Amino acid sequence: MNDYEDYDALGLAELVKNGETTAEALLEAAILRTEKRDGEIGSIVIRMFEEARATVAAGVPSGPFEGVPFLLKDLHLAYPGVRLTNGSKLFAENVPEVESELVARYRRAGLVIFGKTHSPEYGLTTSSESKIFGQTKNPWNLGHTAGGSSGGASAAVAAGILPLANASDGGGSIRIPASCCGLFGMKPTRGRTPLGPNSGEGWAGMSAVHAVGRSVRDSAALLDATSGADLGAPYAGQPPTRPYLEEVGQSPGKLRIAIQMKAWNGFDPHPDCVAALRDAETLCRELGHEVEEAPFEVDTSVLAPATLTILSANTRAMMEERAQALGRDLREDDVEPGTWGLSMLAKGRSAIDYVNAVRVIHATGRALARHLQPYDMVLSPTMATPPHPLGLLSLSNPDSAAQGVAVLQTVGYTQIANATGHPAMSVPLYWNDEGLPIGVQFLGRMDAEGMLYRLAGQLEAARPWFNRRPSIATSLGSGA
Repeated sequence: MNDYEDYDALGLAELVKNGETTAEALLEAAILRTEKRDGEIGSIVIRMFEEARATVAAGVPSGPFEGVPFLLKDLHLAYPGVRLTNGSKLFAENVPEVESELVARYRRAGLVIFGKTHSPEYGLTTSSESKIFGQTKNPWNLGHTAGGSSGGASAAVAAGILPLANASDGGGSIRIPASCCGLFGMKPTRGRTPLGPNSGEGWAGMSAVHAVGRSVRDSAALLDATSGADLGAPYAGQPPTRPYLEEVGQSPGKLRIAIQMKAWNGFDPHPDCVAALRDAETLCRELGHEVEEAPFEVDTSVLAPATLTILSANTRAMMEERAQALGRDLREDDVEPGTWGLSMLAKGRSAIDYVNAVRVIHATGRALARHLQPYDMVLSPTMATPPHPLGLLSLSNPDSAAQGVAVLQTVGYTQIANATGHPAMSVPLYWNDEGLPIGVQFLGRMDAEGMLYRLAGQLEAARPWFNRRPSIATSLGSGA
């Protein structure tokens, strides 16, 4: 499989179905690339090579992704018998016995899981850096972050180890690393993909799970294979009118697109991010869409503390549950300084504060829905800055003030979709003069993934990015 990287995931599966290659050959191609390249970028933190070989030997299902190698993010999703650390030494020896429903759906779709990717502790920052596993580096520039919290997934895909990988998003953690690594990333509507059986919702419904990848159609087909409520789910997105894969390649018609220049939390975008936005605006106009400035105002004095209340309470509850399972008290040195500081905020908040915080995010969702009535979607930068240098966003950065500002710069455009539950995607249309990818975000109406996929397919056809690769994807030795 010397031409392994010439195909997206659906393309690889087609080769298997046609008998032109085998699941075993695809797996060994992915393993070879892991061994040759991952030492440079640090994306895969738990290797499952023997489990994957056993899966292939037993025969993989003839699903849409038959025989395609796949990676799970090491956060919340459980694969029985394999460690689930959540990026934390507190969970370093946590081995679940029950399989997450989403993992079961991945396997039924024919995906072959061969490892787990780096997430920062509990997904609490926008760079995949942790005490337990070190740093994930951006394949486009090893001195910069690959983003987070799904930075391990994005780095692995950008480096050519595989074409599509699991990712999750509680404040931008699919879209931010997709932007940092020059990939496509869709955060689906709240409740679109299942979180059971161990969870009903993540972060009061702000967290969603899907993937990052090199092609739009892979993302759409994977959402087709995995969407829908699981048994006992508290809520679910509205069913699509047709498969998402059928949306890709269909004309989106003439869309009404609102531009959001300033981040919703007040940050002005870096000039490179402005350039990326203006470039996307021009492209959308050339494709026949109506585009106009129409900023949505957010009262961050209300939304920010509400978000912190939800994050801190969920983080503290998770930590205390784990300490209880270990049969001891929780200690400050169990987690990184930033994690401990966030968790301590929960100690000063009440149950009433939590209920009010949920009311705030729901009210924000209602307001955004009203704002979108005249428009089909909102166009903005994905982040307010290019990818930050490594170290700045770490939960163990001793300069917590600088770390906090950097996080706010990265989530200023993305977090609103988590608070409201709207779908949103980062599209890789622009690279700056330093060769770093700068994504743009399109935020759609609730349950409008189909419309987003139609536009994404149109943008991909007009400005292809599949073959735009970092040098690390081809420069680490022959046979890879």
